[in-house]
Amino acid sequence: MRGFIFLLISGIILAGCAATQVCVGPADSSARVKELRCEYHVNPVGIDVVRPRLSWVTQARGRGWRQGAYRILAASSREKLNKDKGDLWDTGKVGSEQSIHIVYGGKSLKSRMRYFWKVRVWDRQGTVSKWSEPAYAEMGLLRREDWRGEWISGPKVYDWEQRTRRHFSKTIQWTDRDAQVEPSPFFRRGFSLDKKVSKARVYICGPGYYELYLNGRKVGDHVLDPAFTRYDRRVLYVTYDVTEGLLQGDNALGVVLGNGWYNMHTFATWNFDKAPWRDRPAVICQLEVDFEDGTSKRIVSDSSWKAGRGPIIFEGIRNGEVYDARREMPGWNKCGFDDSAWADAVVVRGPEGRLRAQMLPAIKVMKTIRPVKVTEPKPGVFVFDIGQNIAGWARLSVSGPAGTQVKLRYGERLYADGTLDTENISMFTYQWEFQTDTYILNGQGRQFWEPRFVYHGFRYVELTGFPGRPTADNLLAKVVHTSFERAGSFECSNRLLNRIQQATLWSYVSNFHGYPTDCPHREKNGWTGDAHLAAEAGLYDFDAAAAYTKWMDDFADEQCPDGELPGIIPTPGWGYGRWNSAAWSSAYFLIPWYVYEYCGDERILTGHYEGLQAYVELLRSRAQGHIVNASLRSTSYYYVDVKILAEAARLLGDSKEAGRYARLAADIRRAFNKTFYRGDGVYGDGSQRSLSAALYQGLVPKQERMRVADNLNADIEKRLWHIDASPVGTKHIFNALTQNGRAETAYRIATQTSPPSYGDWIERGATTLWEDWAGKSSHNHIFYGDISAWFYKALAGINPDPAGAGFKRIIIRPNIVGDLQWVRAEHDCMYGRIESAWRRDGDGLVMELLIPANTTATVYVPTSDAQGIIESGARAKKADGVKLLRQVGETAVFEVGSGRYTFESPI
Repeated sequence: MRGFIFLLISGIILAGCAATQVCVGPADSSARVKELRCEYHVNPVGIDVVRPRLSWVTQARGRGWRQGAYRILAASSREKLNKDKGDLWDTGKVGSEQSIHIVYGGKSLKSRMRYFWKVRVWDRQGTVSKWSEPAYAEMGLLRREDWRGEWISGPKVYDWEQRTRRHFSKTIQWTDRDAQVEPSPFFRRGFSLDKKVSKARVYICGPGYYELYLNGRKVGDHVLDPAFTRYDRRVLYVTYDVTEGLLQGDNALGVVLGNGWYNMHTFATWNFDKAPWRDRPAVICQLEVDFEDGTSKRIVSDSSWKAGRGPIIFEGIRNGEVYDARREMPGWNKCGFDDSAWADAVVVRGPEGRLRAQMLPAIKVMKTIRPVKVTEPKPGVFVFDIGQNIAGWARLSVSGPAGTQVKLRYGERLYADGTLDTENISMFTYQWEFQTDTYILNGQGRQFWEPRFVYHGFRYVELTGFPGRPTADNLLAKVVHTSFERAGSFECSNRLLNRIQQATLWSYVSNFHGYPTDCPHREKNGWTGDAHLAAEAGLYDFDAAAAYTKWMDDFADEQCPDGELPGIIPTPGWGYGRWNSAAWSSAYFLIPWYVYEYCGDERILTGHYEGLQAYVELLRSRAQGHIVNASLRSTSYYYVDVKILAEAARLLGDSKEAGRYARLAADIRRAFNKTFYRGDGVYGDGSQRSLSAALYQGLVPKQERMRVADNLNADIEKRLWHIDASPVGTKHIFNALTQNGRAETAYRIATQTSPPSYGDWIERGATTLWEDWAGKSSHNHIFYGDISAWFYKALAGINPDPAGAGFKRIIIRPNIVGDLQWVRAEHDCMYGRIESAWRRDGDGLVMELLIPANTTATVYVPTSDAQGIIESGARAKKADGVKLLRQVGETAVFEVGSGRYTFESPI
């Protein structure tokens, strides 16, 4: 009987395994599934990708761990998931190494639906891990009909025109559109809840920026929300979980709106005041409340809301904010406030763009800095030195008589007399004050204030009108930018390079506020060329893929039917034609390609396939014999664009189109060499720009590469190891030299301190990268930021392998150059952390590596003696998980699996 029962139970178990194909086998305690992400986010709330992609990181002890299979369960409740019931999706055991960007394939996901998911994995020997901790994702409002709220605005207030005339000293020519320049509107809506709440969400969009309040408290920690888009084509909404903020009984919602980019009411060069979307600030808001008894309630924006005016009497994104504390309304966003004097909100059409979920990291206050020095260059004029060029604003602490006006002017340079110099950043803004905030005191004791709907680029804040003599305690600097997670770090024995790295990091974040910009003060424009030049640095240093995904959608919104793209994105229509070139528009190709290379994301590349095709066809129609505008640089980018398009076609499985574009690329390459190669290793005018472009873009025939590289090296040596190139050329030069065995020359350029050089900037006090070598223009630009990527690739040696996108395969190839004694770097890729460190040890070299689970790496050890290499105490060629592939000249090449490795070698 006992044997019969055993056989019966065994049969049931085997039958169950056969039904689900998930016989698990022995559990492996060494492998742990961590860092579950959906569309790059941990537990996102309010996404609108109906087939979201799931990714995870596996951590495993030992070496060489590779995934053999996975199983994903997705359930409609945590309880079901805890019972291993995937009522939405059960993949079964899937034999695959894939652990990133796995497309959800379960039951349809509905608006507002939250689903829970978890993963377990098998190694190649069939040993299974424990289940991961549960993760979740929640859908936003997926259909336009799910929005029951209406766009509302405040009543027009024409009398404010005269008040504005009196406040500003400049003469202003007023038009009907200027009637839209009004105090920031305030809205409120009271409501009551008589049951216990189980779940509550607010969905909100206020395209000119908004702040949302619930029962007197600001909801969330976002600022400058939502991110800037072309509002007549796409506007972003944000979802908040407000379950804990609701009360049983009376409640109140409050909203404040700004102008932002939606209602650019001041004139500047780029015509945003004439944008086709421009309109008075408006908001759409929807609160969905689910009760514990299964019922629900919805509060939506409509004419029942009340609208009023408050203390923000002026704000413009490039100008600043004027705040009159005497007009404050204590308790306006709480229950019981008397709003009888407020007007009814006005239902308006609102922006024409489709509502989409904001799926990039929000802009936030990321850091607070205390000034390092306060000076008084003139009586009553106080200058606060933050010690660091940043993007953000100042927080003021002040007390004094009512009506006192304190003015804060922001800039990044000082005149010789110590007063603020804004000549280098204010040249393009012609109307009203620039980067200036004004606070008017109400006389009610100590007051703390900071602006809401503007941000500035600055190192110095000039304070005038302050009652008394301020100290460093009266002003704090708020650092504000897109809230990226850090994805990498780099450090080395050369202090100058470390300072250049820090300056690059500050420039990158200063120039990302929902989209990449050129500078955070003068323009705040999304110049396409600036962005793609810094994109690799951004992807090494920050978790930026979701932000770039959003910006590529902005490209699609701006592309003309014939394929043309503007030089700035988003744009009101400015930047097409002569303001653009192939080198700039190639951002539409290069950034998706970099995200594919570094994050393994095929969707960002293939999802824009038709737009990429349209632009290539535009260039082909304009090219003469495959040469664009008789330009070496433009043609080189045309070639790269077509190669990327061919790869996108391949990823889509369209071999015919892939072949067609590959042949076009070959035709461009032949035409390029026929037109621009002069022989003897010289392209074009023989400049650093021309030689490096031909090399870096892959246009030089193999047999000519060394001659071209020799000429590039010779020109740099002739100029005493200085660059003679623009930002585009600078990126090309560093990479072309390194790829062709001249990393030592690249290092000499990087460590140069006489002009033109990065070191000259640092010695002149730069804390961010500048726009030009002479320092006459912006002092916070990301134009030259690719040097950070070069630090990772060339010095630390961390490179993606084309054979395995997303660092599925890794190349570790450091260059031991100059006086460098050590380098340490790490990068958190989609598979986990990569670490690469090396140090000189007498006549030898020690390399310490960490390769994440489920990946492999090719390691280049700079030595001619492969037999003499020791790895973790053993001969490398016999070490566990290490395979000697070949010896190539002065380099030994190994293949390793995941794990930690220490290579010791003579050099």
